[in-house]
Amino acid sequence: QLVESGGGLVEPGGSLRLSCAASGSTLERYAVAWFRQAPGQERERVICISGADDSTYTADSAKGRFTISRSDAKRTVSLQMNNLKPEDAAVYYCAADQSCHLWTAGAYRPRTADEYADWGQGTQVTVSS
Repeated sequence: QLVESGGGLVEPGGSLRLSCAASGSTLERYAVAWFRQAPGQERERVICISGADDSTYTADSAKGRFTISRSDAKRTVSLQMNNLKPEDAAVYYCAADQSCHLWTAGAYRPRTADEYADWGQGTQVTVSS
């Protein structure tokens, strides 16, 4: 079971750091992704860190502002969000599975939300002045 923490209210341009921990185990060798979902919108993958080599994959909407990393002996995966914008407001979820991508029809593609096995309960991020 995954547990997120660190959400809250921040002004535009501010920063937040979210954390994702596995209850009773580590996240070592698991790919861990952060998704977000705003009201009325589909769940969007923001960023993913590979379980094989810690390569990271970032959505265009987050490039240059969001980073993902492992810490605490790989028990925790953190999402550092800088220069937050009102459109970043959403419930943020972490998810874990074997990989960030799947090989389908001769090419790699990002694993979709319904293809992740484990999820956290979500943490709210509000960006407002």
